[in-house]
Amino acid sequence: MARGSVQTKIFVVSMRSAAQRRYDFVGSSIPKSINWDFFDAHENLHAGLDYDEDKAIIAKGRPLKAGELGCYSSHHALWQRLTEDDADQYLILEDDVLPDWSFIKPFIAEDHGEAGRDYVRLYYKKPAPARILQKDFICRTTRLIELSGYCFGTQAYLLTKNGARRFLDHTSVVNRPIDDQMDRSWIHGVRNLSVFPFPVLERAIPSEIGTDRFETYPIPERLKLRRFVSRQRERAGYQIFGRRRFRFQL
Repeated sequence: MARGSVQTKIFVVSMRSAAQRRYDFVGSSIPKSINWDFFDAHENLHAGLDYDEDKAIIAKGRPLKAGELGCYSSHHALWQRLTEDDADQYLILEDDVLPDWSFIKPFIAEDHGEAGRDYVRLYYKKPAPARILQKDFICRTTRLIELSGYCFGTQAYLLTKNGARRFLDHTSVVNRPIDDQMDRSWIHGVRNLSVFPFPVLERAIPSEIGTDRFETYPIPERLKLRRFVSRQRERAGYQIFGRRRFRFQL
């Protein structure tokens, strides 16, 4: 595919107050030929998004934390910006990553929308079933894969205009963390693509969202049945999607 005809913008999601994180990212050997900007992360839910705590408990099994709502708003706002921008695609990074710029430079020169790749993540946190779509992707030994199920993480991904529109169509109601929503291909229809081995790594520093979200949450009696039904429907939908679309490869 010809390169140079696609416009890609790079945004690094970062709290305005995160001076050390920003300093460390700037020091990550970014080539002078790479143009990028910090995007000031949201700290609260922004207008246009609807959060209901009961719905979150039913869908996720717990309420969402303030940091999760801010993270959700930040990525949602960038998707909205992309649909209104003259750029064709965005590379969205978080400020706690170490990118391999030698891979990213040719990667962002590709017209991923034209190739049918609306969403390509460069890192994820949890192993998930996958199938290989293309060998020697961008460079030798790197593979383009398609994932099934939850693998989590918004540390690094490329998104096209079409991918942004499709995500926006299914994410105005906030009842899960943003990465949970992005993983649910069986709902929104956006293929969960990734590159392996990862060209981006996450630094081992504490999450600004915090870890208390992993603590056990006692579901109120009045919501237990609805939570049970929600989980069964979710499991059935995912299993049908996996059987139809995937023959898993190791």
